[in-house]
Amino acid sequence: MIRGFFRLVGLLLLAGGFIFMVYDGARWVADQSLQFTRFGQFWNDMNQASQAAFRAWVEGKAPWLWTSIVKVVLDQPVFAVLGIVGIVLMILFRPRKPLIGYSRD
Repeated sequence: MIRGFFRLVGLLLLAGGFIFMVYDGARWVADQSLQFTRFGQFWNDMNQASQAAFRAWVEGKAPWLWTSIVKVVLDQPVFAVLGIVGIVLMILFRPRKPLIGYSRD
């Protein structure tokens, strides 16, 4: 049950990554300039207060984490971040391989 839920979330994240890839591609065709939507900008557009609260929480726990990891992730394109997280969820929660010769009872 939980495995199926996380696989569904991974599939939805992959679909969202594909949608942003198409959106950035269409914007590239229309403007003739390649500009990716950054994950930090997307998060800021969706809910600015949550991003500020997350930054304060991370800097309170481990200040080096914000500059070395989180800021790097926020500067990446949305389709890459959503796609990678989706793929990781799909791989981690894939169905078990059937056992040969006996059942799982």
